[in-house]
Amino acid sequence: MALKDYDVKIDTSVHYIPEESDEERGHYVFAYTITITNDAPVDIQLVSRHWVITDANQQMQEVRGLGVVGEQPLLKPGESFRYTSGTAIATPVGTMHGEYQMVAESGEHFDVSIPEFVLSMPRVLH
Repeated sequence: MALKDYDVKIDTSVHYIPEESDEERGHYVFAYTITITNDAPVDIQLVSRHWVITDANQQMQEVRGLGVVGEQPLLKPGESFRYTSGTAIATPVGTMHGEYQMVAESGEHFDVSIPEFVLSMPRVLH
């Protein structure tokens, strides 16, 4: 099976966490929920992640690590895995994007792009 045949859907949602943020000190905390759906006809496993987090000042953080939230989920065809994690940036608005490194049941490794999404305090962006 060619890499392009591994169909994985990524859905994201973001929430600002005011009780953990300190706006006066430039500390803005966001929770993001990711849903990964295996639309491929084979089992796939998420093994690692790479995030690029950028604030409005173009300060970039890169995060790499095994799995997500301490897990390396195995997804059968049609299954989804949802998790929530968080990040902090120095401005009220920023972005995140990245990729998951996956392995198919055949042992073939492939990357799944995580489309860019916006981190924004309520009422900052229209």
